[in-house]
Amino acid sequence: MPSSSSPSSTQQQLMTIDESVTLIPGLPYDVASLILSFIPYSHQSRLKATCKSWCLFFSSKTLIFHRRKLSRLSHLLCIFPEDPSISSPFLFDASNLAWRPLPPLPCNPSTYSLTNFTSVSLGPDVYLVGGSHFDARSFPLDLPLPTDSAFRFNFITFSWERIAPMISPRGSFACAAVPGLNQIIVAGGGSRHSLFAAGGSRISSVERYDVARNEWVEMDGLPRFRAGCVGFMAEESGEFWVMGGYGDSRTVSGVFPVDEYYRDAVVLELKKNDDDGSHGWGTWREVGDMWGEGERTRLGKIVVMEDEDHRRPEVFMLDNNDISRYDKALNRWHKETSVPRKVPCKKSFGFVALNGELHVMSPVNGIDSMETRRPRQHKRGTLFIQVYHPRKKTWRSIYTKPPFPQPLDFSTAVMCSIKL
Repeated sequence: MPSSSSPSSTQQQLMTIDESVTLIPGLPYDVASLILSFIPYSHQSRLKATCKSWCLFFSSKTLIFHRRKLSRLSHLLCIFPEDPSISSPFLFDASNLAWRPLPPLPCNPSTYSLTNFTSVSLGPDVYLVGGSHFDARSFPLDLPLPTDSAFRFNFITFSWERIAPMISPRGSFACAAVPGLNQIIVAGGGSRHSLFAAGGSRISSVERYDVARNEWVEMDGLPRFRAGCVGFMAEESGEFWVMGGYGDSRTVSGVFPVDEYYRDAVVLELKKNDDDGSHGWGTWREVGDMWGEGERTRLGKIVVMEDEDHRRPEVFMLDNNDISRYDKALNRWHKETSVPRKVPCKKSFGFVALNGELHVMSPVNGIDSMETRRPRQHKRGTLFIQVYHPRKKTWRSIYTKPPFPQPLDFSTAVMCSIKL
């Protein structure tokens, strides 16, 4: 696989424009390309069939460069409803309520039921890393195994490509992109599978993927075994945070395994060498418990919203029907708001951050009972999204019809956002 270009050479390639091509008759190329660059990403695929020049333009790096320069990138949600080798993932444009399918992951006939993998975006690419699955070549067949596989989806070629495998196979782990270094870092995990409540192994290893070199490099491990944890990068402080998760398990009545969840967080600092300008990683620092005994048993669903002005991430948690904000200085969670339309605790729901807003997603079946005066009828499989704006402290709601053949199960679906 060819190595990635350096930032300067990549930018030079993006700025290369064939001005002899006619995009819109009567308009210079630069004006026409500027106009077409304002079209949302979710609508571009339908316009490719207009003519050959449009097809080439909407498939080029030139378009991505223009949209990034104009700050017109669409903030999209990439949803993997289940094993991506058997069920195609989709891009969702919440601003235009538009869906676009992506090709399924290359299939391996020996493995099946991939779950607890992680997807993360870095630049204009989406990466799918690790996970747990069953292997028909292993014994016993009902034993979940972690995988070291890693893939990248290239939106220019609109295809998946396999990248170097991880050093340690893992599923259900912390993961974050490090845009400044063009790297991805993963921590913890094990062989956890969605069909097993507390089965599988736990590991503490940490490694990072260098995109330019297409290689994984081992790093100092976590202070203790940790799986099912959440990771994010705080760019303003150069810190990689790992929150929550579980370590050892205990048994109830000596039979049923139950996870022992952590209440703390650990942090790894990115340090810069002033002599040569290179970057290196420090040692892990333990932050301590984020809540007291009896307050809660585990973390809820976590999302990180980037502050574009200060590059300071805001961390939010959805726990049942309450949204809390993390106070880094106090190492505590404070209630921010409650979801207007309550979601049943046993019902699966999604929680994502898009365009500076928090989206609480839940499937709707039958009649929408939120409006008692004028009930609204919705077809089975409708997706109800409640949107909260943290700065304005306001709520709004939208409905959309997902293209999936069955309702989304947000307890197992994997999601990540990307700007295109």
